[in-house]
Amino acid sequence: MSKKIIYDLAILGAVIALGGLGYTLAPLLTPKTDLAAPLSDCDLNRGPCRAALPGGGEVEFSISPRPVPALKPLTLSARVSGIPASQVEVDFAGVDMKMGYNRPLLAAAKETGTFVGQGNLPVCITGTMIWQATVLVGSGGKNIAVPFRFESAAPEGH
Repeated sequence: MSKKIIYDLAILGAVIALGGLGYTLAPLLTPKTDLAAPLSDCDLNRGPCRAALPGGGEVEFSISPRPVPALKPLTLSARVSGIPASQVEVDFAGVDMKMGYNRPLLAAAKETGTFVGQGNLPVCITGTMIWQATVLVGSGGKNIAVPFRFESAAPEGH
């Protein structure tokens, strides 16, 4: 076999391997949900936001500090009422630009139905960015998605 054919086969093998890896990892980037609430029009930069859960119940979600900055530690808090929640995650996704996997798992607090955790947002080269924070509530073997949108700005000097 010539070197060109070996080189072409190596490239083809690498492309197939990368495609398989992408196919395997794709579900991580899009959270599995059984039920989804409509996009909330509440602004997380102004304070906590509440949304009704499909099938009953409610989630109240907040991010601090406010306004929500990039490249700084964020405190995330979700309070679920009306249904028993076993787990809460927050999936952060750029609305206009893919920013990679960013889904912190919140820990159950002493108060029933309250989950807290830490997160952060990467800086966008364009400065201001629109984010979607999808609160993923695990309850009764189902995942319920509750999306909120907000804007973050790059820290000064970036």
